[in-house]
Amino acid sequence: MITALAHTAVRVADVAVAVAWYHEVLGLELLSPPYRMEGDAIAHDMGELVPEPVVVNAAIVGFGADGDHVLEIIEYPEAAAPGPTRAPSVLHLGLTHIGLVCDDIVGTRAALEAAGVRFLVAGIAEVAGLRTTWFTDPWDNIFILVEKRSRPDEPYFRQHG
Repeated sequence: MITALAHTAVRVADVAVAVAWYHEVLGLELLSPPYRMEGDAIAHDMGELVPEPVVVNAAIVGFGADGDHVLEIIEYPEAAAPGPTRAPSVLHLGLTHIGLVCDDIVGTRAALEAAGVRFLVAGIAEVAGLRTTWFTDPWDNIFILVEKRSRPDEPYFRQHG
């Protein structure tokens, strides 16, 4: 039986560059340094998903090493470059965004803008007991920044109502 969420993975063009960006710009901690997986074990795991030879560069970032709620940064260096990228959109089927919680959305957005982060919306909204704003990383993965307003000590999904 499924008991928890473990991680969310985002594909990037260069794991080392992405790890630096996620740490320096978003403040995520490097929990597992970049590593390379190749050979029979990873081919058996992903061989039907990734063309041969199956090679994966990955790293794990997050907010503390005591849980599974982390972001896996992943690169497939031997796979052909992906086709044309599509504009960031929450309307595509599948994963649409990653939510990050902050204590001060105004200050956090200002710091991210100063670091060159591209925001997808003009300002900060108030909805369902939350303050929110949307941005992308350099690889067009979409993030929502969330500040809990109505019940700060509760999970974000308990803010509404």
